[in-house]
Amino acid sequence: MSQDGFRVAVLGPGGVGGLLASVLARAGGLVVVLAGDATAGAIARDGLHVRSKRFGDFDVRVRTATQLSEPVDACLVAVKATQLRDAMHRVPADALGDGLVIPFLNGLEHVDMLRSVYPASSVAAATIRVEAVREGPGMIRQTSPFVAIEIAASDENRERVKWVASQMALAGLDVKVRSDERARLWDKFLLLEPFALLTTHERANAGVVRATRRSEAEALISEAIAVAGADGVAVDRDALIKTFAALPDSMESSMQRDQAAGRPLELDALGGALLRRASRAGIAVPVTARLVEEIRRSDGRT
Repeated sequence: MSQDGFRVAVLGPGGVGGLLASVLARAGGLVVVLAGDATAGAIARDGLHVRSKRFGDFDVRVRTATQLSEPVDACLVAVKATQLRDAMHRVPADALGDGLVIPFLNGLEHVDMLRSVYPASSVAAATIRVEAVREGPGMIRQTSPFVAIEIAASDENRERVKWVASQMALAGLDVKVRSDERARLWDKFLLLEPFALLTTHERANAGVVRATRRSEAEALISEAIAVAGADGVAVDRDALIKTFAALPDSMESSMQRDQAAGRPLELDALGGALLRRASRAGIAVPVTARLVEEIRRSDGRT
């Protein structure tokens, strides 16, 4: 189905951003990819190439730029948390118009950072569940059979969020509009943060950490749930542990892959965010604190 007239910018054409840009452009969306000179030039020259279990294999052309210069209906933010502060200059607030800023970042604190630059009602917190990797400029491989997106709407932006979500759904993406922003962010964080810490610390996939470090996994989950409770979010611990137990053995965290590739880690956006909230709430999180410190020391760059 066509999305003629849907104007969307994608900041950060990595695995997630590149996949979203490609799927939306194939459906007829007016997509502009925002990236640095080298990446933008390579994509402008060669296009985007997707290999996907969900959408098949296809190539598509998109516009590219190093900075947004015209209004869009939505700007999908898909850079790493470590890159966000430096990347925001590519989306000047006065160029955005009435467009929504929809971040698909790991962590809990990026929404407030974006709202310090853009109108609060124009920033719609969102989560995405997908496994997708960038294998080169414009080369995207999706290894999961799913792309599950949730966007939180407020009274001030509900109609804009619903319209953008409908356009993304037309492209074949699984999109749901939710109301509780805080719960949406915590819902993803509560599984991702313990999983990322353990797989990065162990330098191994889900199957290995589940077999060898189950007690630590449950301790990390319990600590995160306690902090979420102090933040007003109630969580079913047993259900979360069952979800962890059901993860595919071969599944890796993006932080673990960044570690293996020598890239900066999202350690502060994940473990650091939990430690800061725990400190404010007066909650002890010793297992989280130990793993964060040991990963930081072994990495040497975070």
